[in-house]
Amino acid sequence: MRLHILGPLEVQDDRGAPVEITGVKRRALLATLVVRAGRTVSAGRLITELWGEHPPANAANALQAQMRRLRRSIEAACGEPDRIVTRPPGYALTLRAGECDATRFAEQAAAARTIAAGEPARAIPLLRTALALWRGPALEGCALGDVCAAEAAALDEHRLTALETLFAASLRAGRHHEVIGELETTSAAYPLRERFHDQLMVALDRSGRRSDALAVYDRARRRLLADLGVEPGPALRARMRSIMTNEPGPVAADDVAHESAELSRELAELQRRMDTLASRQEALLASLRLPAPRN
Repeated sequence: MRLHILGPLEVQDDRGAPVEITGVKRRALLATLVVRAGRTVSAGRLITELWGEHPPANAANALQAQMRRLRRSIEAACGEPDRIVTRPPGYALTLRAGECDATRFAEQAAAARTIAAGEPARAIPLLRTALALWRGPALEGCALGDVCAAEAAALDEHRLTALETLFAASLRAGRHHEVIGELETTSAAYPLRERFHDQLMVALDRSGRRSDALAVYDRARRRLLADLGVEPGPALRARMRSIMTNEPGPVAADDVAHESAELSRELAELQRRMDTLASRQEALLASLRLPAPRN
């Protein structure tokens, strides 16, 4: 089967036919199991994810009813009855390699990053293939509890990082003309993300459009001041000065090796914090001694 979470939640069977998952709670339940695939999610965590701070009086029974219906749908999609298993103190979803689009995106983007510094021209199609998996914001249209909201935000951030890597590789490969339009659209969509403005300024300047590049800086500065009350950061200011003085600019905007190392460190630290928080939440919920789930 195929599970798509890079956009609206969708399920397809092994022939590519859509499998309908109806009901807000059932879709939220599947989304939670997908983002925690391979790991046990406690019944307490699932109840909180579905009903928040106001669960029904018979929350454990309500969860079991939703789980039974979801299991039937997943079995119809893959022909396997044991994809969702009861594993005290909760449930776990098993996915095969390549079944989830988020996993495929992460693998393809990582493969591109490993060669982006030395072979940017080869990295570009890999990144475009990975980014083509996206159909909208992660888990768009799902009722998101804390687990899914955090995962959706992290996935969306990974998409933006992949875009930054794509643009950096394009600049490094001398393809600045090809990405000007995309950078204009992306920087307008994310006006507080200075890196896109930086990359657009580089692309315009290398295309002989110095005044347009400086105009990008002015627009970014006005937006940052209006929305956040801050001046542009050091990298963007340095880029502006380098364009004005025709001096070599900072390398951070297209130094893919530096970017990948920094990103890896930041993601590792973020994952460590998320795992620690998840463990503490699971321990707290388990301490409530909710009824053990039934098959």
